[in-house]
Amino acid sequence: MADTPEDRSVEIEIGGQKRRFDIDDPKLPAWIDDKALESGDFPYPDKLKSDDYEKQLEQLQIELVKVQFWLQATGKRVMALFEGRDAAGKGGTIHATLAYMNPRSARVVALTKPTETERGQWYFQRYINHFPAAGEFVLFDRSWYNRAGVEPVMGFCTPEQYSQFLRQVPDFEKLIVDDGIYFFKFWLDIGREMQLERFHDRRHDPLKVWKLSPMDIAALNKWDDYTEKRDRMFDKTHTDHAPWTVVRANDKRRARLNVIRHMLRALDYEGKDEKVIGKTDDKILGKGPKILKR
Repeated sequence: MADTPEDRSVEIEIGGQKRRFDIDDPKLPAWIDDKALESGDFPYPDKLKSDDYEKQLEQLQIELVKVQFWLQATGKRVMALFEGRDAAGKGGTIHATLAYMNPRSARVVALTKPTETERGQWYFQRYINHFPAAGEFVLFDRSWYNRAGVEPVMGFCTPEQYSQFLRQVPDFEKLIVDDGIYFFKFWLDIGREMQLERFHDRRHDPLKVWKLSPMDIAALNKWDDYTEKRDRMFDKTHTDHAPWTVVRANDKRRARLNVIRHMLRALDYEGKDEKVIGKTDDKILGKGPKILKR
């Protein structure tokens, strides 16, 4: 953290009110603490209880192990993208999904910024190198959709590159689906106060501080810019063959359970226990951005 500015307090406008947020102050402001869970019109007043979460998660993870045996026996392939604002819970959801799967054929892809060689390639090329082979289960912690959000917001691509990307994505993803890959796209959505609370938690937890980057700090006053790019991304890339599944993720526990349920319900694997899987919560998870407008 030594290479970041000493004063990192910012003035943020929320609900028509201007608020001062100092991420280095160890005390979380009450206006965040009181509103974090309910921000973004989250539908539940409390988080799912830990005991309930752990019990349900274990049963779903058993089903994921069955999925892996099925993939290895049939050569089927699964690929999922996890997108969302910083601190939306992408990494934790991926970890909960892969926790008991064999890492030899179930893996996470989290690419760093492109190399000089990669910058000279077709934009999608470096991602294709990590696509699943027969029998593999691959989860992307961020993906080619960097070009739909962080890159145009932070000025890392040109307007022409951004527009070209949005034109090309539907055809690119049609190729993925036509090749027989089970393909999922998840957007984890959180409210602004929840994002600030999680940023603050990262800043003051020595086990999580590595998760907070200078980019996160720079993005604090770009909430509306990210929202505009998110909405345009949905408009251009939510298709019948590769739809977005939107997850309201202020409660990480509910988000993780519903993401896993959604994937399990879509896969026709041997030994599938429909009763154990249960139904997804339509207050938490929905097809496309309509769930955010309820």
